[in-house]
Parts: sequence; structure tokens; C-alpha cells
Amino acid sequence: MQLIRKTCIALCLGVAATAAMAQTDSAIKVGLLSTLSGPGAGLGVDIRDGFQLAVKLSGGKFGGKDVEVIVADDQASPDVGRQTADRLVKRDKVDFLTGIVFSNVMLAVGAPTFQSKTFYISANAGPSQLAGEQCNPYFFSASYQNDNMHEAVGKVVNDKGFKRVALIAPNYPAGKDAITGFKRFYKGEVASETYTALNQLDYGTELSKLRATKPDAVYIFLPGGLGINFIKQFVGAGLSKDMILFGPGFSADEDVIKAVGDPMLGMFNTSQWGHDMDNAANKKFVAEFEKAYGRLPTLYAAQGYDAARLIESAVRDTKGKLEDKALVQKALQTAKFDSVRGPFKFNTNHFPIQDYHLRVIIKDSKGRVTNRTLNTVFKGHADAYAASCKMPSL
Repeated sequence: MQLIRKTCIALCLGVAATAAMAQTDSAIKVGLLSTLSGPGAGLGVDIRDGFQLAVKLSGGKFGGKDVEVIVADDQASPDVGRQTADRLVKRDKVDFLTGIVFSNVMLAVGAPTFQSKTFYISANAGPSQLAGEQCNPYFFSASYQNDNMHEAVGKVVNDKGFKRVALIAPNYPAGKDAITGFKRFYKGEVASETYTALNQLDYGTELSKLRATKPDAVYIFLPGGLGINFIKQFVGAGLSKDMILFGPGFSADEDVIKAVGDPMLGMFNTSQWGHDMDNAANKKFVAEFEKAYGRLPTLYAAQGYDAARLIESAVRDTKGKLEDKALVQKALQTAKFDSVRGPFKFNTNHFPIQDYHLRVIIKDSKGRVTNRTLNTVFKGHADAYAASCKMPSL
């Protein structure tokens, strides 16, 4: 009887040790939920490609552990996003979620993700709600807070002395944040403030309004296919002769430039990143991205890449002990990775404190219509909501 008991104890301990070893050696699972269909598909594709490039360059491993990336399409739908995130968390048991483009989808996905104690690393969406009173220990932004790029453009337009500006953005949380951010630093007259449908591709009504109000500058936040269609129609209507067009990096990035071409020459925009930024991590990223995909990376691709590098740093610095949520949070907060935008650090609300730069669209020495970084608009810029964040502890 005593022998049987000893044998059972030994076997049980062996099974427990084997299970613990299997858990330690298991792959890191990342759910990459993004917009991969519809007008915003190009943005999600770039986030996906940037993220997967980082995984590839790391030999398919983070902190010595294999990485499994489960890619899913949220179709730019809050309902689809929430359902898919629920599946990724409960069925696939991912260790991290990332990839969402649009803030309305992010807000729908946030609550169930945080309730499941799954860390979400944003490669784009940065809604004001999650930067302020609804900040959460399981949310980290590897991109920006929604207002920030627009604040930088507002300052540029104000400093350049434009007196009457028309503002156009989609009618969803990031669109509202965009206009709020722009007006925070622009002190002139807002000639008109227009919110469009998030899937809108015909801007005839908006162009007629611009022709009637006659602003001296137009500020648009229309990402991806929205911006492509608006700029083509704006130039085609002859409005570019009388009004200067400004936008955030999203509305004047390489995806938009590739589709529109020469009519975008001379357009100013702001971003926390540019493909011509002079640091070793960025030079490697841009060269490897062009080699892998045959095109220049966009801001979205850069953010996807940095999101992967941030996750990698957390896995490495916790030695893969992802079950220790407080340890993972501390590793993410420390952010020991080489960002493509240069030095990187988080504010207390888990959003970056970072520089924002002015870019202009030019034709480079290779004859490509592309962005060139001009100067820094904001140095070490923090978002306006951090003071309202009382970050809960884990």
C-alpha cells in the first residue's frame, strides 16, 4: 500500500512537471485582429505585414519561444470585432491581441478583452476614452493617442498664418478626436466642420460646401480609401488652386500617394514617424519591408512592426512568464526595444510620449512621389487626457 502511494506521488509529480514544462515551452499566441476588407483594408494589411515582418526577422521566436500569429478580419465592424476577439481570447487562448485600425472597433473589443486579462497592444487606434478615465492596465498603445497628430497639424496651420480653415473627418470616435485635437492648437476661424460617413467615397456635397465657404486651407482626416477618393475629387474639382490641403500622416501616407500620384505633391502632413528617419532600427525596417513586399512602408506598417517589437520585449524580459500579469505589465511599461521612431517611452496612461514631425510630399531622387520629413513640431509630446487616468493596479 505504501509502495503504491509512493509510486502515485512520483507519477503525479512527474505529470505536473511535464505539464509545467509544456506550458513553459508552448508557443506565444498573438491574435492580430484588423480590417482586411472594405475601404480600410489597405491599413490593416500594412499593420499585418509590418507585424509579421518583425516576427520573421526575429526568426519566428520571441524570447526564445515560437510565435503563432492568428490573423482575423474585423471588417471594420464593432460587432464583428467583438465576436472575433471573444473567439481569439476564449477558444484560441491568445496571449496578446493587436491590429485594430478603427477606434469604434477598439472600444467594442476593449471591455471583453480586458475582462479576460488579455493584454491589448494597439498598432493604431488610440481613442481618448482609453487615454483618460477609462484607461486600463491591459491596454498599451504602440502608436499614438488619436488627438496627437491632429494637434501637430493644428499648430503648423496656425503658425503658417491661415485665417479660415475647413475641417473634414469621418463621424466616429477617432474623427471626433481628430477635430478636437486640431482645434486645441489652431486659433483661427473654423469656416466649416463636417463629419462624413466612415465608408463614404463620394464627396460631391463636401466639395460644393468648400466652394461656397471659400476657406484658405482645408484640413482632412480621411484615412486609406477615403483620403484617396477625396483628394482625387478635390484636385479634379479645381479646388487645389485656391485652397491649401493639410492632413495627418494617415491621409498623406504612401498608400494614398501610390493611388493619387503627382496631385499630392506639396501636401503637408504630420506624423511621429517617417521612412527617412535616420536611426538604425528604422533603416533596417524600411530596407527589409521593401525587400519583403516591394513597396515603401506606411505609418501603419511601422506601428505594426513596433507593436511586435514591444510584445517581443515583454516576452523576453519576463522570461516567458506571461501568467504573471503584473510582471508582463511592468515589462511592457518599461518598453525596452528599439523603435523605428527612435527613443520610446510610455506615459502613466500607457500611451507614448513622443515627437511629432512635419512632412511634405515631394518627388525624390528615384522619381518617386513620397514623403520627406522636414522638422519637429512637438518634442516629447504627451496627450491631453493622461491627467484623468487613474491607472488601476494588477
